Amino acid sequence: MPLMGSFYVGVSGLQTSQNALNTTAHNLSNIETEGYTRQQTLLEDRFYNTLGNASVSAKQTGLGVQYAEVRQVRDAFLDLSYREETGRKEFYEIAYETSTEIETMLGEMEGASFHEALSDYWTSIQELQKDPSSAVVQGSFVATGLQFLERAQAVYDGLSAYQDNLNARVTDYVKQINEYGQQIKKLNDAIKRTEIGQEEANDLRDARNLILDKLSGMCNITYQENVDNVVEVQVEGTPFVCRDRVFEMDSKLDEATGFYTPIWPWNDDAEVFDLDRLVNSADDTDVGQLKAILIMRGDRRANYTDLLTDREIGGNHYDVYNQGYTDADGKEKVATKQSVVMTMQAELDNLIHSLSTTINDILCNEQGKAYEDRYYANEEDLPIELFERLGESKRYEYRNGTHGDGWYYIPEDISNAPVDVSSMYTLSNLKINPDLLKEPTKLSFMTKDKQVDQKKADALAESFRDPFGTLNPETNKEYNFTDYYDAMVVQVGNTGFIYKTIAESQNSTVVSLENARQAVAGTASNEELSNMIKFQNAYNAASRYINAVDAMLDHLINRLS
Repeated sequence: MPLMGSFYVGVSGLQTSQNALNTTAHNLSNIETEGYTRQQTLLEDRFYNTLGNASVSAKQTGLGVQYAEVRQVRDAFLDLSYREETGRKEFYEIAYETSTEIETMLGEMEGASFHEALSDYWTSIQELQKDPSSAVVQGSFVATGLQFLERAQAVYDGLSAYQDNLNARVTDYVKQINEYGQQIKKLNDAIKRTEIGQEEANDLRDARNLILDKLSGMCNITYQENVDNVVEVQVEGTPFVCRDRVFEMDSKLDEATGFYTPIWPWNDDAEVFDLDRLVNSADDTDVGQLKAILIMRGDRRANYTDLLTDREIGGNHYDVYNQGYTDADGKEKVATKQSVVMTMQAELDNLIHSLSTTINDILCNEQGKAYEDRYYANEEDLPIELFERLGESKRYEYRNGTHGDGWYYIPEDISNAPVDVSSMYTLSNLKINPDLLKEPTKLSFMTKDKQVDQKKADALAESFRDPFGTLNPETNKEYNFTDYYDAMVVQVGNTGFIYKTIAESQNSTVVSLENARQAVAGTASNEELSNMIKFQNAYNAASRYINAVDAMLDHLINRLS
């Protein structure tokens, strides 16, 4: 080997040790940096010069050491598992948050006032049972009925307001997802430009991995890195970030409901999420914050018809509560049972619908009568109801029916609900009869022979004591009017507890996976300080080697010449 060659062997050791020290210092300075991945320096031998061949081995001299690469230390399987479980954790945290908010609303805010109003109404009925002929008692019965209805509508409006709050978050989440997509695209371009040469873009890769972590919490993603070092991302199986562009999603407003639906505008406004599939982990339909918000919110204001398992719509029969239905525009409506907000709206409306129709039927002496038998020949014989429909301000219409021409009851038509509720006794379509507010004695607790109608008052009291129905098709226990609301609060509390349990379990899984990731990719100060000492010693050794070669060259050149 030429004499100067030995000098360059030492220089290579000096350079590589310096680079390794720089990498170690970079690791130490980024210990607290979010998303940072530990970088590892790889060194390798340079080529060897062959001087000749011996009987045992070739005669070679080394040319020193060189800096091979600085690689990120990551586990792709742990990354994939972490991101999937993070999305599932975020889904159930949103579900738990929604359940908790609604439980608070029902139990402590408007709900407390409603419960008090329901209790007051029951008290007024008990007083009416004691003295049905008293004008004062009848006035109290009508007044507390008005208060009860207003409180019920306040609770329903509170649920609707929270539903609108969830709806507003849809556009924010869509915007954030699109921003993440654009950031990934920019980082893809930067990484590709940087790594065309020999330089590694590790810090840029860290930034990209961090965004993938955050994006995975918002929606169900899959991804892969192609040969150009570009990460391509799919959302719900649909291309999102590609090699040369981002296929952004958008929010489509339904004019009828005011609700936003995430769509792919470039794909004929196809919906991003298939919400008519039931939520379960086996099919990965329980991943991501955005989907959780859409499911918890539902797609419409619910009423009592959404609790029906067999409802005819447009000539077709649907299990509305469990499986949803297809509306007149061919749009799939989500199952009510999957939306906590819609379930509470439907159950509350079911309580009000059952109570109002039962009381009306009793006051009109029509309890148990078929619709066609609710017939009156003369208008002056028409009984008066307490709860009126806004769309159908009167209970009866004049037409030809089973008993000939006369006044017949106008039945509820639920075939076009929730678009048309004008004939329904539902919270959004109810008021107290204004004639009774002015003159409560029109209730007429007198029989035809001018006797006090105690039987009617007793029937009102019995209607509050007797069970009238279940919370929803999934339960078997029947409740009376006074217990039904308490059962609603307990139900949403139990639902929230289930979501909380799943969310906590998922959080434990995510924490375990993150700890496993950090064991591989995290930076430990003790380990990096050990590496720093190792590379410092290597640097010092290279320096001493160079000094030795320098002294040798000085001796050969200056003293032996």
